[in-house]
Amino acid sequence: MRKTGIFAALALSAAVATPAIAQLDVEEQIETRQSAFTFAAWNMGKIKAQAIDGTVAYNEQQMLAAANAIASVANSGLGGLFGPGSANDKNDNTRLKPVFFDKPEKAREVAIGFAQAANKLQEVAANGGGKGALAAQFSEVGKSCKACHDEFRAE
Repeated sequence: MRKTGIFAALALSAAVATPAIAQLDVEEQIETRQSAFTFAAWNMGKIKAQAIDGTVAYNEQQMLAAANAIASVANSGLGGLFGPGSANDKNDNTRLKPVFFDKPEKAREVAIGFAQAANKLQEVAANGGGKGALAAQFSEVGKSCKACHDEFRAE
């Protein structure tokens, strides 16, 4: 049941986002997706500082807000921001490898992995799982990011 809900949410996100995204030109797609990933990274940094590094006092509400933000990005229908012409073979403003368009199943797999890991992070934060549980799931989100970067992000 849980997996069905995740897939339904992803499909709904893509369907709802598609009309708005269709209006974006290639440069706007790149800028928008980069902004979304920057926002997610900023929130990952908050969790890292509090739950991993301990350089900032741990605040459960801030961790929940950060986890919510990351899950929102992961479930926002970002796939629609990867249109034709938005890879680095045609555009210098992105590090998206052209191979992304040759491997749609792999792209879908890493996107679903990111959404699942982010949703679990949100769940851990919402249930007050504590610093240790949050740190463990943070690592899983990081692995999902790395999977995409390794496959589709140019140096």
